Amino acid sequence: MEPSLFVEYVQRLFGKVSHGVVTRLNGTDASKPVLYRHKTMLRKEYSVSGQWESVTINGVTVAADYVAMDSSLPLKRRDSIGKASGDIPKQGMELSLNEQELTNIDTMIATKEPESAIVAKLFQDTPRVIGGIYEKNEYSFLVGLSTGVTLVEDSTNTGVGIRMDYKYLPENKFGVSKLWSDVTSTPLTDIDQKILAKASADSKNVQVIMIDKPTFRNIQKTNEARDLYANFVENYGDHRPIPNLTKLNAAVSDEYGYVFEIVDRGIVVEKNKQRTTVKPWAPGAVAAITADIVGTLTYAKLAEQNHPVDGVTYEVVDDYILVSKYRQNKPSLSEHTSSQARVAPVIAETVYLMDSLTVQS
Repeated sequence: MEPSLFVEYVQRLFGKVSHGVVTRLNGTDASKPVLYRHKTMLRKEYSVSGQWESVTINGVTVAADYVAMDSSLPLKRRDSIGKASGDIPKQGMELSLNEQELTNIDTMIATKEPESAIVAKLFQDTPRVIGGIYEKNEYSFLVGLSTGVTLVEDSTNTGVGIRMDYKYLPENKFGVSKLWSDVTSTPLTDIDQKILAKASADSKNVQVIMIDKPTFRNIQKTNEARDLYANFVENYGDHRPIPNLTKLNAAVSDEYGYVFEIVDRGIVVEKNKQRTTVKPWAPGAVAAITADIVGTLTYAKLAEQNHPVDGVTYEVVDDYILVSKYRQNKPSLSEHTSSQARVAPVIAETVYLMDSLTVQS
């Protein structure tokens, strides 16, 4: 590996460009906000050991007792703790500028094109390699949140598949009394009598229920949802309109104290130079969230951070993404931009999961 052909630009601007990309992708640049739930629902946590760990406490908070002065304290039962752990997987991607593209940049410099145009060409791959790490994090998080297991299969990943089981408790998983595609089904009652009842017994408060768009469409068309909204707006006539998300959420929040959030996220994956769009949220999954932060985005240091390669220009962005820029002349001259990270979403908070496609009495 050799230094960039345009090392003066790289040394002066690579850091600024890389951190600017992170600012935009984190949503702090209002001109182009990007929604990443793993950024808002997880807190970053550094792992010295290079392992991720999820701890689930199978119990509730028990009130203390009033005791007489000088008396002994009553011994309480200690809750059982379930733990899942494993090595933090590594991910990364690389893009390159070929000889023709490099020649074009040489021409732009020679003809004194505006520096902004030159920078745009030279660093065009930087947003893509950083965004690629975020996209994989988002994919893994949404798969894990909606199923309890983050599974990145070989079919959507160049390299090896990974599996991380967050050990969702069996007693926090439910089916439905009748498929919600039936307008006579009672999805709100299912949620109330199963999820909310269990959460209440656990001293938990369900704030948000995350679902995919087809599942919400089924809910809003049911007689139960239409009746709830009609009563909420004091419409006692024969016509009961189908409420949209905003309207149904107003009625549901008033009656039950939670709101629905639709997850309609597509992730573009590439394998063997073929791109496809996948939906990470499990079809029909209903995830009841009881906290703003549901876990951690756990990261570890990369070996290359401690052992940098000569000729490579590095930048660490967002604490855990190592971005590199360098050139090679095998098999032909090319300029490369790459990203690497050892990072994984780890869900540790209680999540109540309902499969709306499975009937369970």
